Amino acid sequence: MSIHWPIIRNLARHAGREMVVDDKRSYKGIEILVAAFHVASEIEKRCESETVGLLLPTSGATPIAALASWMLGKTVVPLNYLLKPEELRAVIEDCGTDTVVTVQPMLEFVGERPDVPHVIRLEDIDFKSVPELRWPATARDEDLAVLLYTSGTSGLPKGVMLSHGNLKANIAQCIEHAKIDDHEVFLGVLPQFHSFGITVLTLTPLTIGAKAVYAARFVPTKILQLFKQHHPTIFVAIPSMYNALLAMKSGDAEDFSSLRLTISGGEPLPHATFVGFQERFGKTINEGYGLTETAPVTNLCCPIETREHSVGRALPRIVQRIRDLETGRELPPGEEGEITMQGPNIMQGYFRKPSETDAVLSPEGEFRTGDIGRLDADGFLYITGRLKEMIIVGGENVFPREIEEVLNTHPDVQASAVVGQKDPVRGELPVAFVEATEGASFDEDTLRGFCRDRLAGYKVPRWVRQVAELPRNPTGKIMRRELATMADADAVPARAGD
Repeated sequence: MSIHWPIIRNLARHAGREMVVDDKRSYKGIEILVAAFHVASEIEKRCESETVGLLLPTSGATPIAALASWMLGKTVVPLNYLLKPEELRAVIEDCGTDTVVTVQPMLEFVGERPDVPHVIRLEDIDFKSVPELRWPATARDEDLAVLLYTSGTSGLPKGVMLSHGNLKANIAQCIEHAKIDDHEVFLGVLPQFHSFGITVLTLTPLTIGAKAVYAARFVPTKILQLFKQHHPTIFVAIPSMYNALLAMKSGDAEDFSSLRLTISGGEPLPHATFVGFQERFGKTINEGYGLTETAPVTNLCCPIETREHSVGRALPRIVQRIRDLETGRELPPGEEGEITMQGPNIMQGYFRKPSETDAVLSPEGEFRTGDIGRLDADGFLYITGRLKEMIIVGGENVFPREIEEVLNTHPDVQASAVVGQKDPVRGELPVAFVEATEGASFDEDTLRGFCRDRLAGYKVPRWVRQVAELPRNPTGKIMRRELATMADADAVPARAGD
């Protein structure tokens, strides 16, 4: 069955219920459905390509435009409005769309008109008129529903092909694992061009008939206001957002009392943030894990079985394995290797990139994540690093996350990132960049000594640099490529005793 048919049925069934709230307005079920019919008519008049680009802020506009596209049998391509202009042009060219649905403020934000024959501005549509009704298209499980372009942290963005079946499977997995029902109120700030934003915060609530509240920008005081106004039961954010909420002077446990699931993903959750949120607001942050290629959620710590530093057990119908980095042999619990997985939510492949697809997806459908981790005896997954970020120091494997976890425990460090710097003797050496906590004094020797007391000598950063802010992509992940470039341009001679 198509991803959009259950949504259409729920919108009709809950015609008078408030289903979506964004920065501009609220939408009842019937209003979303009628608006989708209007947008479908406009797309049908212009679009000849199989894909439709969506250049929209986090809002009710995205589900409306996505539904309209699926009604016509099109593939939706959510466009990352935070990409550099040349990257955005490359995505539009790669997906082959001839039509982009957008709004004028977004065009002004991007700074240029998308290079396509047809740009549909939602402001130009008369939504007060009676729409042309149509029988929405159907799709098979294997038919392409969404092309989601990766953030490009290791190169130009590539399109992840997610089918109707992939999205339906992951929605069902999330509902079953987290015991979600139509009484939930979702609150989220993550962009809808991101896999978490489109699957968890947009499609899941619409599929079950739950309410979703969106904010286009993360402003801590605004989020607190939304908590007080809408009493969300599910909140999805990245660690830096939880850190910012902790930094607010206002806010107490009562403001967050409605939360049943407090979900964090995208990057490791610092111990101080985990403890601080628990102590101040009385809520345990539930870490999760997933990738764009997995539609995206694969693991989640549920409230009754949270284990600190773990991202939880695998969702139903997902088989996870840990494989030896050199031999590919499956490893037993407790041993560290590359995380692989199989399940109905695994992508169809990378768009027009068969060799890159073959490199990560076996003929049997086992996906190589490129992440390093271990499983415990109870099936809880622990992420310890990323294969592409691995630093080889004199033949020894060093994962940045291990060093970062040590640095992040120092009271003067707000956040850290470690990358490898080329070294003529040992091949590579780890170097560190840190954001200092407010009011802290930065002392490189102190931080290196702190690491030396807790890590093997070859894992101690060659040097530590303070930065005002670590470079991050739109979903909060640290852009290590930029840091690696900075490290290569900032070579420092090895110290005596290093």
